[in-house]
Amino acid sequence: MDSAPKTEDAPSGQTPARAEQPPQRPGWRLAALRLLWVALLVAADLGSKAAVMPWLEARMPQFHEVYQPEALPALERDHHGHLRHLLMGDSVALMHNLNYGAAFGQLDSIPWVLVVGRAIAAVVLTLMVVRAAPGGGLGLVALVLVLAGCLGNLWDNLTYAPLQPLEGMPFGPVRDFIDVYFGWWDWHFPTFNIADSAITVGAVLLFLGGARKEPADAA
Repeated sequence: MDSAPKTEDAPSGQTPARAEQPPQRPGWRLAALRLLWVALLVAADLGSKAAVMPWLEARMPQFHEVYQPEALPALERDHHGHLRHLLMGDSVALMHNLNYGAAFGQLDSIPWVLVVGRAIAAVVLTLMVVRAAPGGGLGLVALVLVLAGCLGNLWDNLTYAPLQPLEGMPFGPVRDFIDVYFGWWDWHFPTFNIADSAITVGAVLLFLGGARKEPADAA
């Protein structure tokens, strides 16, 4: 009679190695739910821009096409020359700004690189969000936030036509309107929008999530 195949015993003090499980993939319903959250964040970003920017332009004399001095009081001008609508004292205000570059106005001299880079990032992030395993936790939340922010600003680049376009720019600017002022430094943080906030929060979550993992897990 043939004897049953023998199995090698694990060395003393070690647990038997488990067979690697193939990575789980979310079903289409779960993937659609993730993309729905992305769409809601993008809608919040674009909706806020569509509401706030024309309202500010109607109160700024340089936009003669929409300026309505008889209907809306003029914005307050601070000692830096910024026209602002105060929300929380001098610290938080609404301020009109069109950004043709990336964060802090960087890369505005190479708009094609900036916009193509945003488009590639949007495609890669979409694939990562859709294909992420169930139970992604903070990492998945971070990817959703960064993707939504990327799409919100990319939409401006591809579709927004300002009242006073900058000559020679092939793409539209990103609409920023949230201004934070640090009085003790007498310094304005660069204006931003909801999309920028989503990208920043997502990046912080990714950093914190990576820092909490063991080196082998992170690799």
